[in-house]
Amino acid sequence: MKTHDVQSIEIAKPALKVFDFVADPKNLPKWTNAFAQADDQTAKLVTPDGALPIKLDTNTNQELGTVDWRMTFPDGTVGTAFSRVTPNGDAGSIYSFTLMAPPVPLEMLEGALAEQIKILGEELIALKEMLEA
Repeated sequence: MKTHDVQSIEIAKPALKVFDFVADPKNLPKWTNAFAQADDQTAKLVTPDGALPIKLDTNTNQELGTVDWRMTFPDGTVGTAFSRVTPNGDAGSIYSFTLMAPPVPLEMLEGALAEQIKILGEELIALKEMLEA
């Protein structure tokens, strides 16, 4: 059973500009469907049952281009996502995102991850369009 997915997209903006945007958790609601609100410590995760308050840790390393997230849910389960901005020449970047399976029961895992894979592809396109505008 698949427990992760890796996707990437080329963005015609310098790596530092892409990194600065992605590294700021307040920007998550601008390019993802998953967040109604986010800041340096908390977020409201969009669910079928409404917004769910979670603890959000954003770990960044500008030198390496990494932006990783750790989401702690009210029941104590933890979800993670990992990403990296890689320079692609002086004026371009490659943004790669490793999507981990959500912390759901095993019987729900495959469907939940499949839906998130589709959504991630759409979000990466939205991020590209936003940053290149």
